[in-house]
Amino acid sequence: MTLVAGVDSSTQSCKVVVRDLESGEVVRTGRATHPAGTSVDPAFWWDALQSALADAGGLGDVAALSVGGQQHGMVALDADGRVIRDALLWNDTRSADAAAALTEEVGAEEFARRTGVVPVASFTATKLRWLADAEPENAAKVAAVALPHDWLTWRLRGYGPQGESPLGPVLDELVTDRSDASGTAYFDGESGEYDRELLSLALRRDASAVVLPRVLGPAESVRGGSGSLTDGLVIAPGCGDNAGAALGLGAAAGDVVVSIGTSGTVFAVTETPVRDASGAVAGFADASGLYLPLVATMNAARVLDAVARLLGVDHGELGELALAAEAGSGGLVLQPYFEGERTPNLPDATATLFGMTLASTTRENLARAAVEGMLSGLADGLDAVRRHGVSVERVLLVGGAAQNPAVSGIAAQVFDAQVVVPLPGEYVAAGAAVQAAWSLTGRRPTWNVELVAAPAVDTRAVIREQYAARR
Repeated sequence: MTLVAGVDSSTQSCKVVVRDLESGEVVRTGRATHPAGTSVDPAFWWDALQSALADAGGLGDVAALSVGGQQHGMVALDADGRVIRDALLWNDTRSADAAAALTEEVGAEEFARRTGVVPVASFTATKLRWLADAEPENAAKVAAVALPHDWLTWRLRGYGPQGESPLGPVLDELVTDRSDASGTAYFDGESGEYDRELLSLALRRDASAVVLPRVLGPAESVRGGSGSLTDGLVIAPGCGDNAGAALGLGAAAGDVVVSIGTSGTVFAVTETPVRDASGAVAGFADASGLYLPLVATMNAARVLDAVARLLGVDHGELGELALAAEAGSGGLVLQPYFEGERTPNLPDATATLFGMTLASTTRENLARAAVEGMLSGLADGLDAVRRHGVSVERVLLVGGAAQNPAVSGIAAQVFDAQVVVPLPGEYVAAGAAVQAAWSLTGRRPTWNVELVAAPAVDTRAVIREQYAARR
């Protein structure tokens, strides 16, 4: 049996999945937690990765490995390969003003033309501009900029600060892939080139000498270095989390993935790039050589967490309450911007509950309004993707919240397409394992993905009509 390993270094934890190369069967898994917060010392990720690999039985019998990870996080390195400051994560909104400034300086249409995206607080370029303005002494030290998965791949291969790694701070050995690079706002997924002028603009200095990770193709690989945890192993390029999930799910034309995790995402795999000057749809690249138009919301499963706490119930009981209410929640509408919002771009927004009357204000209606509000925000994202010519035949609903029967059942009433729920799994790690297998053999595997639910399409127009009226 030949084994390959996939890693998902997400916001909250690090997961490792070891799979059989031929069948895709999961042989063993491992996990370790990450600290909370929107600004994190990457050393915690490195420690968690080592713990998760050990929990998964190590790499002694593994032939290839790939790391998928949270996108956009700014890992700034000095010339000695040391992390300059805590990494600002995708959900850190302190760079909202920097995003607005960069957009004004370059223009939204020009940004979309050159990179496929328009800056919002999530993207790496905006965090570099924040660094240049808020911490100029740290910005002056930047010798390389990596993303979380790039940095972890580099460390796994044996590189890092002198005295903390067997091979030392060889910055030119940083590698990445198109999917993660396309979330920086200084990379063009279509040409496959970095835009150094935009990087310099972000850092407010000439960045021509700043090292950026070399972009590998989908089936390319590097090797683990002597004395490293991956000594001699084939190391795939890695990928951003959403691109990894698309690989893990085997998403094809006509499929749109709706992922309900800490954040919410709506994305599809397409043959042509999307360049949306409104910024609603990010024109990312995918991990297979194609494109991944994506809409992200900052408020997804956390909406359900908040309302469940308020009602004093667990998620199962919240779902039961929601299903006891009628579609439309008796006129109660939750606009779920608890932590600001990325789509629409409202970083300082808060949540609002509309339509409260003596009749509508019940536990059941509030529970259902939470589910409807969360899904309506994602349905707006589905509409935005459609406006760019993406066909929607099937919605693949994934993430922890997707397993709640209320969420999948109400999704069939909100989305006007067939909703299917794949078997629960670590699909980002699974996609990274697909990539590891691809790099090892030169052939992309086609492992089976089992479905556990496919509720009948049951569109209830009142849900989105009410939501749109309160938007």
